[in-house]
Amino acid sequence: MPDGKPAGVPCVQLDAHGRCRLFGRPERPSFCGGLQPSAEMCGSDRVYAMQWLAALELATRPAAATDQPPAASSISMCSMPSSR
Repeated sequence: MPDGKPAGVPCVQLDAHGRCRLFGRPERPSFCGGLQPSAEMCGSDRVYAMQWLAALELATRPAAATDQPPAASSISMCSMPSSR
């Protein structure tokens, strides 16, 4: 996404299962690997993880962003890609 990924918008590189199509490939942006899954982030289930990530997106969005809360299904970091 050349202009960045707005909060609440799924990354265009996620497949139908929420897995990154660029995982492990050199063209994957370096910032994508900077946020590593942790027990605190992932919790005990996907619902918790998605709520945590939505809150992170909300807390870190630019000041000019709209007041719409991010969608809980915007990204998935805790589901490891099958190609790993």
